[in-house]
Amino acid sequence: MALTPGFDLFQLPEEHQELRAVIRDLAEKEIAPHAADVDENERFPQEALDALNAAGFNAIHVPEEYGGQGADSVAATIVIEEIARVCGSASLIPAVNKLGTMGLILKGSEELKKQVLPDIANGEMASYALTERGAGSDAGAMKTRAVRDGDDWVLNGSKCFITNGGKSLWYTVMAVTDPEKGANGISAFMVRSDDEGFRVGGLEKKMGIKGSPTAELYFEDCRIPGDRIIGEEGTGFKTALETLDHTRPTIGAQALGLAQGAYDYAVGYVLEREQFGKPISAFQNTQFMLADMRMKIEAARLMVYTAAANAERGSADGGSKLGLMAAAAKTYASDIAMEVTTDAVQLLGGYGFTRDFPVERMMRDAKITQIYEGTNQICRMVAGRQVLAEGKAAKR
Repeated sequence: MALTPGFDLFQLPEEHQELRAVIRDLAEKEIAPHAADVDENERFPQEALDALNAAGFNAIHVPEEYGGQGADSVAATIVIEEIARVCGSASLIPAVNKLGTMGLILKGSEELKKQVLPDIANGEMASYALTERGAGSDAGAMKTRAVRDGDDWVLNGSKCFITNGGKSLWYTVMAVTDPEKGANGISAFMVRSDDEGFRVGGLEKKMGIKGSPTAELYFEDCRIPGDRIIGEEGTGFKTALETLDHTRPTIGAQALGLAQGAYDYAVGYVLEREQFGKPISAFQNTQFMLADMRMKIEAARLMVYTAAANAERGSADGGSKLGLMAAAAKTYASDIAMEVTTDAVQLLGGYGFTRDFPVERMMRDAKITQIYEGTNQICRMVAGRQVLAEGKAAKR
C-alpha cells in the first residue's frame, strides 16, 4: 500500500535521494568543521545558519507562495537528519523553524501568514513558546494570560526552555484567554521580538545542544495587534497538539541523524584501531555491536520517514493516525539514538569518553531528544490512547 503519491515505503524517490546528497555535502563542508567549537564554547552556530540560508535549507517547509520551497515533510526530515549527523545544535535551525511556524501554516489567517512566513523564508528564525515553569508535560496548566484591549491583545507571563530564544524574530506563543474553560480557553498568537513588553531572559546551561540557545521569555504588558491571533480564540491548545503531531517526526529525524553520525564514526574507528595484533573490527563482539546499531538505525529511519509521509496526507487516508505515528517515531528514534551513541562511546573506549572525539558530544546531544517535544513517557501515553481508541473502534 503506497504511503502517499510519490512515496515508496522502501525506496525514497530520486528527488529525495538527490536532496540528501546535496545537504550532506553542505553539512560536511560548511557545518561539521565548526561543530566541536560550537559545543566547546556554547556559541550559536552562525556558520550553519549562513550556509543554510544561502542554500535555502533553513526552512524548506515554508510554502512557495510565501517565498519558501514548499518541500514535503519527508524532505524536511532528511535535511534535519543530515545536519544532525554532524551537528545536533545546527539541526535545530530548520527543525525549530518548522515548529515555530507549523501552527500558523495549519490554522493561521492568510494575512498573518503573509506577515510572518516570508521573513522565515528569507533567513529569519521562529520559535515555539508553550512550556512554563509550572506547566511542562501538563501544558494545559499554563498561566500566561492574553487579554483584549481595544483592537490589541496584551500578554503577561513567561515561558521557559524556548529553543533558539533570543535568536528568533517570531514566536508562536500559547496564552490563556479564558481561564474558566481550561485547555479550551487557550489561544495561540504570533509575537515579534521587537513587540512592546517582550524580552528574553537568561540562557540555560545545558548538558548538550550547547550551540542552540535555550531561553526564558517574558511578557510584561506585551502588546500585539489583534490580528496576530492564530485561528479562533480558544483553539490554541488544539493547535499546539496538532503542531506537535507534525513536528515530532523532525525530532525523530534529529535523533536519527545523531545516531547515524555516531555509528559512522565508530565504524571508521574500529576498522583502524588495533588491539592484540589486529583491528578490533575483527572481533565478533565488535561486529555484533555494530550489527545491532545498524539494525536499530534502519528500523528508526523507516518509522520516522513513514510518520513524516503520513503528515502529508492530512486527515485523509489514515491521516488520523498521525498522532500515534508521530509520537511512536519520535519515541523509538530518540531511544535508539541514546543506545547507539552510548555504544559508539563504548566502541571508542577511553577515547570515546574524551572531547577529542565527536561521539561523546553526540551522546550528550541525543539525550534531549527523549525529553523535548513531549517526553517519551508522554509520547507513549499519546500512542497508547490511540491504540486503545483503535481497539474500541474495531469492536464496533
